[in-house]
Amino acid sequence: MAVVADALRAELRRLGPGERLPSSRALVERHRVSPVTVSRALGLLAAEGLIVTRPGSGAFAADRPAAAAEPADLGWQAVALGDRSVDSGGVSWLLTPAPEGAVALSGGYLAPALQPARALAAAAARAARRPDAWEVPHTSGIPGLRAWFARTVGGAVSPGEVLVTGGGQQSLATVLRALLPPGAPLLVESPTYLGVLSIARASGLHPVPVPVDADGVRPGLLAEAFAMSGARAFYCQPAFHNPTGAVLAADRRATVLDVARAAGAFVIEDDFARHLGITASPPPPLAAGDAEGRVVHIASLTKATAPGLRVAAVIARGPVAERIRAAQLVGEFFPARPLQETLLELVSSPGWPRHLRSVRTALRARRDATLAALARELPDLRVNRPSGGLHLWVRLPDGTDDAALAEAALRAGVLVSAGRPFFPAEASAPHLRISYGTAASEAELVEGVRRLAGVLRS
Repeated sequence: MAVVADALRAELRRLGPGERLPSSRALVERHRVSPVTVSRALGLLAAEGLIVTRPGSGAFAADRPAAAAEPADLGWQAVALGDRSVDSGGVSWLLTPAPEGAVALSGGYLAPALQPARALAAAAARAARRPDAWEVPHTSGIPGLRAWFARTVGGAVSPGEVLVTGGGQQSLATVLRALLPPGAPLLVESPTYLGVLSIARASGLHPVPVPVDADGVRPGLLAEAFAMSGARAFYCQPAFHNPTGAVLAADRRATVLDVARAAGAFVIEDDFARHLGITASPPPPLAAGDAEGRVVHIASLTKATAPGLRVAAVIARGPVAERIRAAQLVGEFFPARPLQETLLELVSSPGWPRHLRSVRTALRARRDATLAALARELPDLRVNRPSGGLHLWVRLPDGTDDAALAEAALRAGVLVSAGRPFFPAEASAPHLRISYGTAASEAELVEGVRRLAGVLRS
């Protein structure tokens, strides 16, 4: 679409206002693309104000705007804002699509072909027809969806302990705002999810690293970090950890809760990838066995569905639950009811378990194809073999500049993530995160590894 839009912009510079562009059929033949691609390109130009479309007549060059006035002097804002800033670099990188022609081996969402687009469209249509679809929902979420999240987590979790939220990232921001004051330490796994580091730093919190290995966070080092920092919260991803893919080992689960209990601290459990198991389902959430309100659980379905379905849940009990509810109500009111109704329709339909089975099958094939390509092209690299999730964690040779490597790879037509930003402090070693769920196909994954290997060999 971008190529067609760029070509039409160049053509519009040669046309006068009101002159007609070639027909859609002519553009399809000229650029050898589908009618949908042409339609989207014309829609983009119309949104930019460059063309005017007239049904039955075609698309015409719009009147050219008058020359822009000198830009306003906004320098005064630097004084008013002071020296506090918000660094969105980590999050914006996560949401940046691969350039046209590049293979996406980085990203946190399923490839469009794996998303349940038709099921979502049908669910949204059913949800929109409900008489109360656009009314104010219960501020904690619609009852049916709260009950579904409670059943999914299991254990003694009740619907009354569920707060429906506007996605995993918003959940993290609300929970951290409710639990910790600015300036407080927050224990995090090292490496960890880029998004939580961005939120913590923007909120004035101080991330404190706790190393992980193939079995998850190391409880002995967690206890030391609590003792040294005085922290009152620990953020973790026990199931299919991002970026390493680790699952918290059974013999560490109770120990982590014991360590938090001894420190008088909360455990923030980010369960973003529960439905992305490949060879096995992950253990039950820590929240399912938590009888004392130690765990604040965040359940998200975006990774297993589509990036635009920004609905998740926070499960907590006791005074912390009331504080989190109040923080969301003050900051966001409530998630859009049509999205809540759409998600409930989706997960209640017979197609939901079929979709999850299809995703597991596809992710297994993609993971194995990527691992095989890495073993063939780069046999000396150490790569994990995750049992779920979307990512491989690749150990690079000592002395490799992973950030420079990622930049060189992008110039060679493959998007990968340098490992360094995933560490809250100094990186223990150079790594790459390679995502196998975002590319268009297994063949594209193999091509991406081939391009990456060429960069590494050079």
